[in-house]
Amino acid sequence: MKQSELTSNEQKVLFGLVSNPELNDSELAAKYHVKLSTLTSIKRRLYEKDMFYQVAVPLLNRLGSELLAIIYTQFNPVIPLEERVQKAKESIEVFDEIFYSIGEQEKGFSISLSKNYTNIGHINEVRTETFGRLGLLEKEYPTEVVFPFSTSSIIRFFDFSRALAAVFGMKQMNRETDEQRFQTNGPIYLSEKEKKVYTNLVGHPNASTQQVGELVGMSRHTVSRMKKRFFDSGLLKQITVPNLKQLGFEILAFYHLQFNPGRVPVAEDISYLDTPSTIFLARRKFETVIISAYPNYQEYKIDKMEKIRYLKENEFIVYTPSVRKYMFDRMVFLKQFDFAPITKKILEANNNIVSTK
Repeated sequence: MKQSELTSNEQKVLFGLVSNPELNDSELAAKYHVKLSTLTSIKRRLYEKDMFYQVAVPLLNRLGSELLAIIYTQFNPVIPLEERVQKAKESIEVFDEIFYSIGEQEKGFSISLSKNYTNIGHINEVRTETFGRLGLLEKEYPTEVVFPFSTSSIIRFFDFSRALAAVFGMKQMNRETDEQRFQTNGPIYLSEKEKKVYTNLVGHPNASTQQVGELVGMSRHTVSRMKKRFFDSGLLKQITVPNLKQLGFEILAFYHLQFNPGRVPVAEDISYLDTPSTIFLARRKFETVIISAYPNYQEYKIDKMEKIRYLKENEFIVYTPSVRKYMFDRMVFLKQFDFAPITKKILEANNNIVSTK
């Protein structure tokens, strides 16, 4: 179902779900001036047609995770994609730290959360050894970009609302960034009961509090209180992920920008790169990673050239970066927002038991 095939109410409801994932159906209906019965009917229909799904994102930076890491690789195009994907799933994607991974015929990237760099370094060594042994690497080792939470800013963390607003022709207020959510304020330790509930909320984002209660052996009211506290204290963030391929988006672009050491962009300059197409943006002093979604090649070309021109005119880069272009009709998701394993691993590493109460 392309975006042009959605009715105006369907577009409105999908946009509302993506823009305000924290609101319940009644609140969404009131905000977007749609009858509650209409909204729930449309929401059910869109979900059944695989137009969106919901994710509970664990803010593990507040629970002992020290960094977010991105690894991207250029592959030997002679090796079939299916063979590479199978080998990656067997040897690499099994690591708990990796929560998001995409592959295409000659390239791929993954995003991870980790307790420390030791785990990320080990994953990259296994990745390099595995791909090298199989003859999958082209000319270079996998490139590793590490963003320690203490010295980096995660400005956009899979915010799809602005990209949808652009293609739906909807007005949208300036979206607040995710930067504050990913700041490190010292680890919070959870009790054993809280860990069980937290892990199950992450692993079953669509489950009701009653269903989570049955999984952990607690009452619905206890789970509901804990859930509210997790969201209020910034330990959980809800996102709605639209099916961009079904909506007619054609390109996902991966930018790795390394800056001129003698002229580093400030926050205002980075905000210029944070265009409506941007769904992910992480930065530290000398480098930035941006992931953007485009409905067509023309939109991609214009946005990319404006970014590159701005960086060159201000002498922020000394060479033109290589932007990796992924086509939605050719890419394969090896992992898509699979946070449960790393959540469990991080919580198990926290030996001290101090309640958030």
